[in-house]
Amino acid sequence: MTAGSIPQDSVYRLSRHGDVDVEPGVVDFAVNVRGEAPEFVRAAIVDACAHLASYPSAAFADTAIAAICALHQRDPSEVMLLAGAADGFEMLPRLGSRHAALVQPSFTEPEIALRAAGIPITQVELPPPWRIDPDDIADRIPDDADLVVVGNPTNPTSVLHSRAALDAMRRPGRILVVDEAFADLTVDAVTGEREPESLASMRADDVVVIRSVTKTFGLAGLRAGYLLASPEIVERLSLGRRPWPLSTPALAALAECVGPAGQRFCDDAARAVAAERELMLERLALAGIRVCTPPTAPFILIEMPNGIAVKNALRAAGFGVRSCANFVGLDGDHLRLAVRDNATVTAMIDALARARKDVDDDA
Repeated sequence: MTAGSIPQDSVYRLSRHGDVDVEPGVVDFAVNVRGEAPEFVRAAIVDACAHLASYPSAAFADTAIAAICALHQRDPSEVMLLAGAADGFEMLPRLGSRHAALVQPSFTEPEIALRAAGIPITQVELPPPWRIDPDDIADRIPDDADLVVVGNPTNPTSVLHSRAALDAMRRPGRILVVDEAFADLTVDAVTGEREPESLASMRADDVVVIRSVTKTFGLAGLRAGYLLASPEIVERLSLGRRPWPLSTPALAALAECVGPAGQRFCDDAARAVAAERELMLERLALAGIRVCTPPTAPFILIEMPNGIAVKNALRAAGFGVRSCANFVGLDGDHLRLAVRDNATVTAMIDALARARKDVDDDA
């Protein structure tokens, strides 16, 4: 099927995301948002709404930037506030790349933005289990690629690449962009350290880190995140940017999420995700469902024969899951499941067993 022949509602459409598989009454395994926003973030948003008659002020932006700098030991000149991580991907063409390499499978928005700008792309497709080999990755990336984009942890594989693997992709004249949208919920299995492979606090002229707070803090509808890079790159990305890119409530929420209360919340959430994920892996194994690779993020990639049909049957049964048919290197037999509590997982797996049987009977 050619790109031009793909229906707009197709699971193969590059811009299709998991939110289209969730509606009122459907149990959400398709979107990796962790429940509702915590009360302290809600309170900050409510307080900020008292200022809606005014344009977003520099004071609100400065407060958010100061909190980000304190968290990552960065200078204000190295921070760009974003209306969600997708806002950062949309600005990548401003870097003036002549040839971009995308480490795949991975989130689709960088490809959409770069293709729209007419930038040539090479798909650096990793073989299963989709982990970057530091001794091999340099040979997979074209020598003339001056922009490399990688997710860490990667969506939808849930693989966390090592800092050594990321460093192996760097070279003079090249910018490395790391999508860390889910990094705040990663934990080192041995030390318990959170964000063990993050580059957010690394100051380098050739590294851009894009972060989001919308997933962990239940703020997908608010759109808030930030970008970390050298002052020169931040300046290049800022040229021609619209005024007031973030609303006042988004700025207030962002400051809370990256501040001390937000980071304590992340500590608890990361431990909860790790515990729920282990129980979920046990339940999937008992049900005979193949997990494609050990997960490190708040989602799990599974392989399911007739996956699209099973996804549709699950949707009819009241459960939304994410088809991975539109990810480079994956196909319709790959499904992404958000990590949920044990009771919700039990109900989903029971429905999944019925859906598989119905699909097999109809085959």
